[in-house]
Order: sequence, then C-alpha cells, then structure tokens
Amino acid sequence: MSVLVLETAELVAEEAARQIARAARRAVGQRGRFSLALAGGTTPRRAYELLAETPDVPWGAIDFYFGDERAVPLDDPESNFRMARLALFDRQSIEEARIHRMRGDADDLAEAARSYESELPGAFDLVLLGMGEDGHTASLFPGSPALAERTRQVVPVTGPKPPPRRLSLTPLALERAREVLVLVTGLAKADALARALGGPLDATSLPVQVVRDRAFVVDRAAASKLPEHLAQTESDSQ
Repeated sequence: MSVLVLETAELVAEEAARQIARAARRAVGQRGRFSLALAGGTTPRRAYELLAETPDVPWGAIDFYFGDERAVPLDDPESNFRMARLALFDRQSIEEARIHRMRGDADDLAEAARSYESELPGAFDLVLLGMGEDGHTASLFPGSPALAERTRQVVPVTGPKPPPRRLSLTPLALERAREVLVLVTGLAKADALARALGGPLDATSLPVQVVRDRAFVVDRAAASKLPEHLAQTESDSQ
C-alpha cells in the first residue's frame, strides 16, 4: 500500500495524469502497448482533461477500457463513456478501434458483460479507480454478490445509487492488473478512507479494500482521518 497526500483535488488530478502518462510510456517501451481502464467521477474527469494536454503520450499504442458503466444511453450525462469522450477521446482524436466501450445501453447486460470480458487483455497495465462515500469502487458496492466472483472479470450489478443497473469489473480483474491507482478526494470520504486503509479487512463492507495494497493518491481533506503513519506527503517522498 502507498498513500500519497496532496493538498487539493486539482493536484490529485495532476498527479494522476502524470502517473498515467509515465506508465503508458513505460509499458509501450517494454511491450509495445498500454491497456488502461478508466474510472468515472469528477477527479478522474479532470485527470483526463490534463492527460489530453500532456506531451509525449503514445496515444496510438493505448487501448482504453472502462472499470464500470451505467445502464444509460450513450449521450446520457451519467454515462462514463460520454464523460471520457468529452474529457479525453475527442480532445486527442483517439481511434475508435482503441476505445473498448462497456455496452451499458445493451438490452441484455449479462450478454454485454460476457462480450466485454472477451475484449479484455490478459492483465490491465493500469486500472484507475475512485472511491465513494460508502467505500465502493468501480460499481462494486457494499454487500454486492460481485465481490465474491472468482471466475468472471465483468458482471452486471445492481447498485443502491441511481442509475442502479450497471456493468462492472470484478475483484478478479482488479487483482490481475499490473498497477492500480485509486483517487480519493473530499472530506465526505474521509471516514470511509480511514476505515478502508487503517481498519480491519472486510471488503464485503468496504469494497475498495479489494485494492488496498495498491497506490492511493488523495487530497488533504480525504486524508484528514487517516492514521499518520499511512499518509505520505509529496515532501516526504522527495
């Protein structure tokens, strides 16, 4: 587990863009391609906008995937695909063949999950995640049966937040990823973050604990209730 604490949500987004760009260059240099699973949310959206302005990103060798998607039309404001298209894809004229969309607008979500699973790489190079106030990540909510899934990498889920019907990567897909970066911002998430990173392991109640041994970048407000030994500031790392 690594936890980097930055002062503001804007700095968290900037750091995320830097880390994504760095990971892309490294993977393309080593393997010729980079697979990235995108998250929804305000801070990831800002990270994508900043990433689109970052120089020397090997756009032509990046395959874009999604960690989850809502069962809404493509042009719905709740669509993670729509957000990523506006914040990133359209700004860089990303080739359609490089964008692997979760078909949350499909009539049969179970079939859409199976189809999406067939498109996934053996292991993502990087999965970007957020965390909700209840400790959920992707669309893995507390108590979800998907948290116990050990065979499938993509499943349909029903969440407590509207819109309830969704598709989500499972813990199996997250565990296989070479890197996972979790972005958490805002005081409203401080309690859940402190319990997720400093409390006993219970991923059924706090799904983000599925990836708690990975890298977290959080703002000062979200980190305000973390045990001091967990919170590394930027100056500590230099």
